[in-house]
Amino acid sequence: MRWEDFRSSDNVEDRRGDGGGGGGFQMPGGRGGLGIGTIIIVGLIGWALGINPALLIGGLEAINGGGSTQQAAPAPQRGRPTAPPTDQLGRFAAAVLAQTEDVWTELFRADGKTYQDPKLVLFSGSTRSACGGAQSAMGPFYCPLDQKVYLDLTFFQEMKNRFKAGGDFAQAYVIAHEVGHHVENLIGILPKVQQAQARASSRAEANNLSVRVELMADCLAGVWAYHANDRFRILEPGDVEQALNAASAIGDDTLQKRSQGFAVPDSFTHGTSQQRVNWFTRGLKTGSMQQCNTFSGAI
Repeated sequence: MRWEDFRSSDNVEDRRGDGGGGGGFQMPGGRGGLGIGTIIIVGLIGWALGINPALLIGGLEAINGGGSTQQAAPAPQRGRPTAPPTDQLGRFAAAVLAQTEDVWTELFRADGKTYQDPKLVLFSGSTRSACGGAQSAMGPFYCPLDQKVYLDLTFFQEMKNRFKAGGDFAQAYVIAHEVGHHVENLIGILPKVQQAQARASSRAEANNLSVRVELMADCLAGVWAYHANDRFRILEPGDVEQALNAASAIGDDTLQKRSQGFAVPDSFTHGTSQQRVNWFTRGLKTGSMQQCNTFSGAI
């Protein structure tokens, strides 16, 4: 993937070396709470790509009828002016973020709307977000409350070693997926999903809505790739295969089979490997946001 010749985003908040922000939420449990099996299943999000697991666990707790045992979310760590990252992975993340800014700004403008850039928070180990504590084990996530993407860059090494999904474009797909959640937030999808989850009659119904959110973000990542390549010619031979391999490696069915030997479809929160590949491919082939509607009247 070509990225070295392009600008870096100014919207990167580099908290690496800060010693971690600590804090966060306590796992719900006990009387009226979620069982440890459910918590482990939801925790698989930590090795996938999505929204802070604290939010999903809290939502499932409410649906289950139990009182939340979460602590109040800690105050988010305030951003501070930082110099642009100078290490290779940091520069790569900043360059990919800049490309998402350029693509989505133009696509929103064409639709008569204004795109608001998200922030990318690079951290090591742990930090704080408006959605609660952020830890490396959660994997990358987007917090809609502060409109920031949180990423410990060691996740890319985990992708390569644990999922056999390495390569620049696979890593770019991760960032573009999280920015896809930001796009969903800006167009009002995430608030509607949260309301629908609150009305859901079962965990399976709430999980299905989460799957739709994730698959839409996969499709939007493909839309970004289509336009970034059209504008910047970023793709090189093998890049698309890298992204498809990454999408396949982090499907719920694949992750659950790796962790427990079998899959539980009703517990899926991100979609199967094949679904993730299909929706990313749809966005990549069409370049159209309109082709990314995974809800079809569900919200």
